[in-house]
Amino acid sequence: MQNEHTLNELGTGRRAIVVKLRAHGSMRRRLLDIGLTEGAAVECVGRSPAGDPAAYLIRGAVIAIRSEDSIDVVIEQEVSNNALSQE
Repeated sequence: MQNEHTLNELGTGRRAIVVKLRAHGSMRRRLLDIGLTEGAAVECVGRSPAGDPAAYLIRGAVIAIRSEDSIDVVIEQEVSNNALSQE
């Protein structure tokens, strides 16, 4: 995919859909365990003052994820609120 966007690029208040995970091993398992599966809606709800980690709303829970881990989560373009509410 030429213009892949990753979770660490998602701005505060913006929403997207997970396309795939590029992580491997135990980090892949952790990301899957917190709900970052293909098709999952995700919203960036804030960032620490230094910018890392960022907090994401995933399946009703707010989870802090470091940039070095969120760079392995490929996302689609941001979606409307209607698409998120259908999940």
